[in-house]
Amino acid sequence: MALKGDSVASKKSVFWAYVFWLFGGLFGVHHFYLRRDRHAFVWWSTLGGFGVGWLGEVFRIPRYVRDANEDPKHMEELVAKMHRNKKPPFSMNRFTGMLMVGYSWGQMMMFAVPPDEFWGINFRYLNYLIPLVAALGVWTVGNIGSEQGKLKWPLLAAYAAYPIRYYIYDETVWFTLMVLAAALAFDSFSKEWRRTPRKKQPFVRRVVVLGLCACLYLSLWCGYLYFHGTITDSEGDEVPVYEALHHFFTSPWWLDVKQCLLDTYQYAQHHGWYEVWKQIIDLSDPHGEQNAYKVLGLGPEASQQEITSTWRRLSRENHPDKVKEFHLRRAAQEKFMEIQQAYEILSNSKHRRNRRNKKDNSEPRGNDKIEL
Repeated sequence: MALKGDSVASKKSVFWAYVFWLFGGLFGVHHFYLRRDRHAFVWWSTLGGFGVGWLGEVFRIPRYVRDANEDPKHMEELVAKMHRNKKPPFSMNRFTGMLMVGYSWGQMMMFAVPPDEFWGINFRYLNYLIPLVAALGVWTVGNIGSEQGKLKWPLLAAYAAYPIRYYIYDETVWFTLMVLAAALAFDSFSKEWRRTPRKKQPFVRRVVVLGLCACLYLSLWCGYLYFHGTITDSEGDEVPVYEALHHFFTSPWWLDVKQCLLDTYQYAQHHGWYEVWKQIIDLSDPHGEQNAYKVLGLGPEASQQEITSTWRRLSRENHPDKVKEFHLRRAAQEKFMEIQQAYEILSNSKHRRNRRNKKDNSEPRGNDKIEL
């Protein structure tokens, strides 16, 4: 009974598959839910098969669910299909998917290679990995679902076609021929039925494997953006990303921020992170006292009598009734209200200010105040 209960609990729902398809289908969430991890990664790396594949799945999801649940009727139909066809029949959807994913992944590998020397090293030899990545894209799509195949044949075909680039300089042409050769090799020599169900992996292991694959793919994107991306400045000139980042880390603004972070860390080592947090709260001026002192032109050490006399003087000098021009009266009113608000804040915080002044007078002043 326990085994039966576990089996029922693991059954996948068509409803939830459609929910995940609708709200996360472009990233392959519904395929991950149905334990189709290869399909999920392909969808994540191509945003749902460039959007077209995601839309086309609206009628295929029930079949995916039956396959994930190993529905007896679905399995009988699959076995009968295997008996009729010794080898999986040609599928234009799958073949097109192999071409698109292989081309996309191979292009990302090519763009991630630095065009010039980096740190004094020439990384152009990494271009020889382009056929490998393109073949991996073909092989991954070919191993989705009930079909499978070895990587050997598409890999050999991709490397055999790769030298075409030295005779055909049009990148689109030679790249398409290379990926086409890999896809034809897989479809002709590697493709076969998956006659035994794929072993179910633990959830954590599935997440770790997909996470590692995602990190590798994102590293290609980072290489492409770093070595081939550009940033447009305010004057419309394009600056390479790697030059912009180098200049950023040598800019005065970053050096000041870096020094501030270093000072904060050193202060925390001597006084503790709680003291750093208290100073950050004080510098953020939660009560508005610092701005109020600035409006009245006073310092934090000013007494209540000085605050009151300054408020009275500024109120007389900035009273809106003294302004005759109508277009200037609104600005005068805002200035007058700002003065009143500043005085109100400092009056309300009189007791807190007295406690702070007493504390400052009782403790010796030091130079260990952190500057943020």
